[in-house]
Amino acid sequence: MDDFARIKTFIKVVEAGSFSAAARNQYSVSSVARQVKSLEDELGARLLNRTTRSLALTDAGRQFYERVTAIVNDLNKAKSEVTSIHEEVKGVLRVRLRVTAGTTVVVPALPAFLARHPELELDITVNDERCDLVANNIDVAMWLGAIPDAEIVARRLSPTRRIVCAAPAYLERYGPPQTPQDLSRHKCLVFAAPSYSNQWSFTRAGQIENVEVHGNIRSDNGLVLLASAEAGVGIIIAHEWMVRGALADGRLIKLLGDYIVNPRPGDADLYAVFPSSRGLSRKIRAFVDFLVEAFSHGDEPA
Repeated sequence: MDDFARIKTFIKVVEAGSFSAAARNQYSVSSVARQVKSLEDELGARLLNRTTRSLALTDAGRQFYERVTAIVNDLNKAKSEVTSIHEEVKGVLRVRLRVTAGTTVVVPALPAFLARHPELELDITVNDERCDLVANNIDVAMWLGAIPDAEIVARRLSPTRRIVCAAPAYLERYGPPQTPQDLSRHKCLVFAAPSYSNQWSFTRAGQIENVEVHGNIRSDNGLVLLASAEAGVGIIIAHEWMVRGALADGRLIKLLGDYIVNPRPGDADLYAVFPSSRGLSRKIRAFVDFLVEAFSHGDEPA
């Protein structure tokens, strides 16, 4: 019998607590005992102290058990990872999307993704709040900000990068701002959240410019502000990914392109996350890769 088989039998004996429990439904008790004795003979060390009623690891046995258990676990993980590469992307994948990012970026790109994986079924929930992924049976989620949990695997989808834009109808009526200070005389769409204020901050050539903005719409919902901007109500500051489609088809026009919009308190990068306990299955890998592709379609439009 090969070394690996004897090692696995030894591990099973330790974890089961007896030769008879380890042998159950597979080997005879005598066969299990012979395998462990053969391993001890080869190593030249006693691994288990045996009595008629119990088994106990020796010091050498404990050290050997800890080392080989780690090796076997790594081997099983490697086999699982290789196998997952070849398994089909099919079955149900449970995903949790953020409201604005999911609506403006992910959902419009889903037809192409599902066309590539026709055997995959997506079960989608939409919520900006974080949750226990394992307890809620979520395979992949989108989170904003730092990932403090070591049991969560994260992949960044988009850095914090905002741009200023407005609809052609608004610009035709009010004209485009030439500098950040001009925004104080425009109707600006303000995001209403505890960590946000009416002050927008810009940088150009190392110089910071802050401006207090006002408008006739405030909302804590990015989709409301986006729809208002597209309707010509006012000027919006938004994540580049949020307005990419509207910029591409002319519903919105980028403004103040010579300036960088400075991050605000509460701004954070966007991540795709999944529980490490579930491993990187083929369907999880495919969906996370899809999210990365969807959010990387460029870089900021000119």
